[in-house]
Amino acid sequence: MFTGIVTDIGTVEASDALGDLRLRIRTGRPLADVALGASIACSGVCLTVVDHGDDWFAVDVSAETRARSVPGHWTSGARLNLERALKLGEELGGHIVTGHVDGTAEIVDLQPDGDSTRLLFRVGGDLAPFVAPKGSVTIDGVSLTVNDVTDRADDTLFSINLIPHTQAVTTLGGLALGDRVNVEIDVLARYLRRMQDRASTM
Repeated sequence: MFTGIVTDIGTVEASDALGDLRLRIRTGRPLADVALGASIACSGVCLTVVDHGDDWFAVDVSAETRARSVPGHWTSGARLNLERALKLGEELGGHIVTGHVDGTAEIVDLQPDGDSTRLLFRVGGDLAPFVAPKGSVTIDGVSLTVNDVTDRADDTLFSINLIPHTQAVTTLGGLALGDRVNVEIDVLARYLRRMQDRASTM
């Protein structure tokens, strides 16, 4: 379980196909207190630490994870937003994030908005029912608030604002038009949709 509050930016140093994809990720935060088997969210994807040193850790990325996430995140040189799993008693600064990416979105517009930047994303119809104005969404592991939503025939557009602090401490400040990002919908919306679907079949 995570909160969508990024604590570090890591860099993929190596990406090797060993059945699953094995990544070696360098981080600026000490890892002495991280146990093997611990969970770290990597640009929104919950991955298990299978090895680590003082300033690097290794994870395995399954085919299912690669199919649902942005392929470019898993290549050498990629920069990843990192967050360690939430501990009981810690402040819940963002919203409840599972680290289970639901799909990807494409940036279709990017405009300055005061000191912030307004990003407009396009998602397919499968994610559209779960995106609501003033609701929560996780973009590349970052907890954000949806500004507005526009449904169209084949897709849905939604916008968010990035304040200068978020741009500075996450990879989102480097996004450009046409880039794709990992999206996790609000877990509450996911369960509500499941309950509605079940109720309609009974």
